[in-house]
Amino acid sequence: MLKTLFDIALRHLSGRRRQTLTTIAGVAISTMVLITTISLTRGLLDSFVDIIVNVAPHITLRGEKTDPVPVVLPGLAGSDGTAIVEDNIKKQEREEVRNYRQIEDLFSSSLYGREVLAVSPYVESQVMAVKGSRNEPVLFKGVDIEREDRISGIGGKLQAGDIGVFRNTANAVLVGRTVARDMKLGMNDEIIIIPASGKSRQCKVAGIFFTGVNAVDNGIVGSLKLGQIIEGMPSNKVTGIALKVRDPLNNGQLALELQKITGYRAMTWQEQNASVLSLFTRIGYIVFSLVAFVGVVSGFGVANILVTTVFEKSRDIAIMKSFGFSAMQLVGMFILEGFLVGLAGAIAGGVLAIGSINLFASIPVENSQGPITKTGFSMSQNPLYFFYVIGVTVFISTIAAILPSAKAAKLEPVKVLRDSSL
Repeated sequence: MLKTLFDIALRHLSGRRRQTLTTIAGVAISTMVLITTISLTRGLLDSFVDIIVNVAPHITLRGEKTDPVPVVLPGLAGSDGTAIVEDNIKKQEREEVRNYRQIEDLFSSSLYGREVLAVSPYVESQVMAVKGSRNEPVLFKGVDIEREDRISGIGGKLQAGDIGVFRNTANAVLVGRTVARDMKLGMNDEIIIIPASGKSRQCKVAGIFFTGVNAVDNGIVGSLKLGQIIEGMPSNKVTGIALKVRDPLNNGQLALELQKITGYRAMTWQEQNASVLSLFTRIGYIVFSLVAFVGVVSGFGVANILVTTVFEKSRDIAIMKSFGFSAMQLVGMFILEGFLVGLAGAIAGGVLAIGSINLFASIPVENSQGPITKTGFSMSQNPLYFFYVIGVTVFISTIAAILPSAKAAKLEPVKVLRDSSL
């Protein structure tokens, strides 16, 4: 009986070939667009996370004290009463980590040696970079280059220059590609670094790097000693300490523990990029909402062809019921038709989506995708997205067949066959 219903369903669909093919094409195109959109959105997010995890510190220990200061209230003088002042108005002090080498020893101890893979102290300073008549406000970062290389892999991201030359050249700097382009900088060019203190330093370009992270590529890297001189810091102080940990995707608890032990604010890369990750999340919700809306539109197309089929095949349906086909069998037949149309369109859309994804991924155009810069579009080819969209499309197409099938099941054979207008 199932084979008979299947054959009849195929005859119904092939009998209105043009309408059936149009509906399948509509489902296919909507499926292709949705899969491609999800692939682009998720690909951008995956690419961003991958680049950030490989370039940026997983945890950053900043020179911001977390312990509030306990004080004795004036009205409680001579008593044991105390209070905690959290937002005390006081002289603005710059953020700095004191005696950072002791904290480094803690990270390399047996207590955290397995969790913390690399440690890099740094000094950050907002400076003005000047070359001739060109000037650019940039973020200067002073680092121990060997340690920084273990955090960000900057040595492998140099488009020009060499870390060895940087290490052996006095006042040498590595310049981000964005700064180099804006200021027309090349290898061995002389630039002047002017900090907020006003005491300028003449530096030499020893390398140009490109990480793909726009915020990093719009900066300048120098030695840790040079950074301390520019900021006027003694040798035992730094702005912060960058950490690379064993599990960067699950580092929240470790950050909290390090914050309690050191007394300095510990921020994960997720916290530092929370606004960007939140934006990606919102975009994801919008895209998945589109899946539902476009699926509903595709369902209307499937329902339309089945309603037309019920109207045109009323006599055939009446005859089938006269021969003993039950109402449930007729409902199953029309639901099968909706399933076949949705399946054919969804599979065709999936095949088209593979082609469109590969096409976008192969376009050799450098583009700035939000906070990162890449050559070509970041496209994800996760099979789950294909199964999700195809499954939703087929499900909606099948559900859309319920109304026409219910109408067909309610037809009374005697009344239909007596009506000469049908």
